[in-house]
Amino acid sequence: MDHTENDLFLVFKKLLGEEILVITKPVQLNLLGQVFRPIFTGTISEVHEGHVTLSPVIIKMINAPFYNFPFPLSIPFEQLVSYSTEVPSDEVFPLA
Repeated sequence: MDHTENDLFLVFKKLLGEEILVITKPVQLNLLGQVFRPIFTGTISEVHEGHVTLSPVIIKMINAPFYNFPFPLSIPFEQLVSYSTEVPSDEVFPLA
């Protein structure tokens, strides 16, 4: 684990149980035929070396901005672009 991943591990460990907004690297993702930007909100339920897990997690899609993903979502640290604890999961913002 490099220095940046170690820093993320320590930060997320301190935020365990907190709600967070996460944006990942891919420009867009596809889930069940639905294309969306990789913006997720959820509660940090687990933190391990190399990844953070959100559960429950909401996927912010244009036509379903509060889609409750039915499973925990683990995100590798190397796929993270940005995160914030300042944006609540029920916040409405433009996704286009």
